[in-house]
Amino acid sequence: MSTQPVIRILTIDDHPLLRDGVSAVIEAESDMSVVAEASEGNLGVEAYRQHRPDVTLVDLRLPDISGVEVMRKIRSEFPSARFIVLTTYSGDVQALDALKAGASAYLLKSMLRTELLETIRLVHMGKRRIPPEIAAEIAEHATDDALSERELQVLRAVGSGYSNKQIATRLAISESTVKSHMKSILPKLNARDRTHAVMIAVKRGMLDV
Repeated sequence: MSTQPVIRILTIDDHPLLRDGVSAVIEAESDMSVVAEASEGNLGVEAYRQHRPDVTLVDLRLPDISGVEVMRKIRSEFPSARFIVLTTYSGDVQALDALKAGASAYLLKSMLRTELLETIRLVHMGKRRIPPEIAAEIAEHATDDALSERELQVLRAVGSGYSNKQIATRLAISESTVKSHMKSILPKLNARDRTHAVMIAVKRGMLDV
């Protein structure tokens, strides 16, 4: 009879099918078990307090608060908490935010079937795992100038289809200031025009679609 400790896992994801699929894969293993599930971020924080799992699987997009906020909340109470982010988004900005918030691993949901179990074991041992393509994306943009909060507000409004004049009204700034912000945004993102800038920002995880 094996005396190997069972890795206790909490899953925080708002998609029941994904939670069911993850549970089925995990429960087939003798060295790990799902001790709780949550469909929202705040419920996940409560579940963590109650069950104190060894590893928490958390989606970045949740109905109430983001996965990054979930990790920050849990880590503020339990600094040794270990997280694996499960996401459909490969943007370097989102990945970096997740890692700064305490994620030990960052997995695309398309990788779950082949890499989830090994990643859980690695994280439980205190190791980290970032897929090479995401690590390369982070490295590529490591020295880029970050967009300011105001520039993100302008770009978000552009993405919503507003004109410079409408953006100026919404943000209570002049139209020339909006143009100035756009002039600053384009080279920072290496974008050709407004539309291209929005596409790049969405791909990199700066803006929600």
